[in-house]
Formats: sequence, C-alpha cells, structure tokens
Amino acid sequence: MADHPATPRILAPHLSTFQHKIVRLLGRVVQLRGETAVIDAGGNVNVILNRDSHLALNHAVEIIGKVDGNLNVKVQAATDWGTNVDFNAAAAVVEATHRHREIFYDAD
Repeated sequence: MADHPATPRILAPHLSTFQHKIVRLLGRVVQLRGETAVIDAGGNVNVILNRDSHLALNHAVEIIGKVDGNLNVKVQAATDWGTNVDFNAAAAVVEATHRHREIFYDAD
C-alpha cells in the first residue's frame, strides 16, 4: 500500500462521487474572487483557495484538494500549467482512469 492517499483525476461531473475525498482537478481558471475561484473542468467548479494558491485568469491549473459536501474543492496544492494545454487530451485521460479505476485508485 502506498504511503500517500490516491488522488484520482476528476472533472466537474465526477464531483458528487468523490465528496469528502482528495482529488486532482485540471481545468482553466475562468474567475478569481478573492479567496475563491471558478475552474472550468468540463463544467464550472468552485475552489476555495489557500494562501499559497497563485492562480492566473485563463491559465490551466491542476488542483489537488478535498471535495466538500457542497461540491466545492478546498485547495491543498495548485500548479499553474500555463496557457498551452490540450483539454481534450486531459479529459480523455480522466475518462480512461475512471473506466479502468482498479489500476489508478481504490473505488471505496
């Protein structure tokens, strides 16, 4: 067993399946509002930023965070991937991980 918890890659439609779990979310920053942001990850996702989150509008970002009961994602770490990201390829990777989840994460 790994020392670190699994962080499945998800898109907005997967949020309800992963309530109260730590996930990875790749999307484009579409709105910044003080301590929150909206990420387009196959649908809009509200993220609650931490003090180390430095997001830029229209940049791709990978969020590692915990999905709360309201389907917001509380950021634990954020990585800026710039503006040259193929979101179609990223979505295909996410869908493949869910089709073959036994390879990528525990389904409990």
